[in-house]
Amino acid sequence: MTSENFSRNLRRLRTQKNLTQEQLASILGVSVQSVSRWECGNTLPDVMLLPEIARLYGVTVDDLYREDAKGYPSYAQRLLAVYEASGRSEDFLAAEQEFFRMNANELTADDLRSWGVLYHYMMRCSAVQAQRKLEQAMVHPDVTEQVYASAAQQRLALMCDQGKGLQEAQRYARELAGNPADDRLWLLCTAAYEFAGEYERALEIALDAIQRFPDKAAFYVHAGDIYRALKRYEDAHLCWRKALELDKTYLDAVYSMGFCYEELEQYGDACKVWTELVQELDRRGLVIEREYPANRAEDCRKRMV
Repeated sequence: MTSENFSRNLRRLRTQKNLTQEQLASILGVSVQSVSRWECGNTLPDVMLLPEIARLYGVTVDDLYREDAKGYPSYAQRLLAVYEASGRSEDFLAAEQEFFRMNANELTADDLRSWGVLYHYMMRCSAVQAQRKLEQAMVHPDVTEQVYASAAQQRLALMCDQGKGLQEAQRYARELAGNPADDRLWLLCTAAYEFAGEYERALEIALDAIQRFPDKAAFYVHAGDIYRALKRYEDAHLCWRKALELDKTYLDAVYSMGFCYEELEQYGDACKVWTELVQELDRRGLVIEREYPANRAEDCRKRMV
């Protein structure tokens, strides 16, 4: 039955593509007699030809052996369907590679639409996986306070990207009301309102947290970032400097200062901050991480001219 499916599919898919046996033979570089024998079920193509035949007909190699295989407008669209069903990263990469393989003049409007759909599915699937991994990190047996805070805030940013930021902020606010001694909840509640764009509420929580936990550098960094969003730049720098006074290794404050100076078009001050950050990263041996501030410093130098 499998070989019957194969020969039947070859005939039907060729007809759907409006190809004659002669045209197919020319494309594949074989004789017309070979094509005829395949479609009659007398012989099978060389295994090395199967991927080319499948691509031409807009199916996978496995489809060729299935009963009544459905031909897609393009092979890329068939691979999109595979990824939609599986959600596996390797299937996404195979479909993406096939879209890139197609020449620009081969791409139809429907191919471009399908390519967009592929990225949409990938984005949605990746968001689910990202949330799952971040939540696993937060409860992992060896999680440190720093890793927990980073994973939790990244999760918040992800929720905000999905339009769920305020919902998360309100959830943390309820949890905080029941457990006001938990500094993690204060930090997450502050970050949640900040990421959701509720800056006045975020600042209120951050300042309250600073009163309760005056030695926690993270609260000063968030307060500074919120002040910056509110264009209260002097207050922002006071908070960032206080964070570095408490913990000179907390480089988030340095990044915030650099971005703020650039926002104010104070490129000399920004260049100084980025250069000092590069030197610190060099001292730590972080040769890859230093490239970003190095590029920003160079860009600021150009703007100063």
